[in-house]
Amino acid sequence: MPALTPADVLFDGEPQPAVLPPCDHYAGSEKLIRKSLALQAQLGPVFDITLDCEDGAQVGQEAEHAAMVASFVGGEDDRFGRVGVRIHDFAHRAWRDDIRIILRQAKQAPAYVMLPKIRSVSDAAEMVAFVEATRRELGIAQPVPCHVLVETHGALAQVFELAALPGVESLSFGLMDFVSAHNGAIPDTAMRSPGQFDHPLVRRAKLEIAAACHAHGRVPSHNVSTEVRDMTVVANDAARARNECGYTRMWSIHPEQIRPIVEAFSPRADEITLAAEILLAAQRAQWGPTRHGDTLHDRASYRYYWSVLRRAQATGHALPDECAPFFGGN
Repeated sequence: MPALTPADVLFDGEPQPAVLPPCDHYAGSEKLIRKSLALQAQLGPVFDITLDCEDGAQVGQEAEHAAMVASFVGGEDDRFGRVGVRIHDFAHRAWRDDIRIILRQAKQAPAYVMLPKIRSVSDAAEMVAFVEATRRELGIAQPVPCHVLVETHGALAQVFELAALPGVESLSFGLMDFVSAHNGAIPDTAMRSPGQFDHPLVRRAKLEIAAACHAHGRVPSHNVSTEVRDMTVVANDAARARNECGYTRMWSIHPEQIRPIVEAFSPRADEITLAAEILLAAQRAQWGPTRHGDTLHDRASYRYYWSVLRRAQATGHALPDECAPFFGGN
């Protein structure tokens, strides 16, 4: 009988919480899409690429832009299947056409569909249902996950319900639109650091989104950093998002931002080693309580260390050979 893995024993039959690459990089034009795919081929699937129909398309050219986006999804440069799309928002006439065109014309389904400017659970539920109905109509075998952009008062007020929606994989925070929605009551300094972490209303929004995601096994994705020259600022933003606000993923709007984001969300080498040692000992003990050094461990701490190894894998870190069976290896 093969040894039981962490996924077999630590979640009481419930699905494991979602784990995604720690960076979500946005590209809207054909030129930037090609550059992003080339960088992904170089670095590996440690970041996702979101092809942008919302801000990328010219007015009146939405269908043509969606077709261009579809040509890259599953194409020869999509080497890892980690390319998603952002469609138009619920109030825009083109969002249904975006879905139809992309799911029909792409060589494979996108890794996810980002739903922007959600104002209520009912908006999100209708969009998720349309994605699901379209993929069934087209004979696409697997469901296409949906990501929800929380940037309105209505979405924040219903954030736990949004995270609970079947078909939703991740919630993202839209900082700029959220601050603007307060009509000057929040200063523009809250659109960048350190204000974005220190202003109480903005910090509250970030924490509510992260808490909702973790309650329902979704991935909380942090807003962009607007700094495109000083990458220490980006690295610090990513570190604060992870360590202070509980985020496990962050948006990128410039290729130079990708590496510092991935690094900030990656477990350290000593964390990976410790997690592997504890989980291998737990497996040998048939997942009963164990002792590592002077510290006792049981399934509660095993779940934590399993999340470390899953994040390490998602960020491209080498794991001890003995841990390969945990992930279905030999």
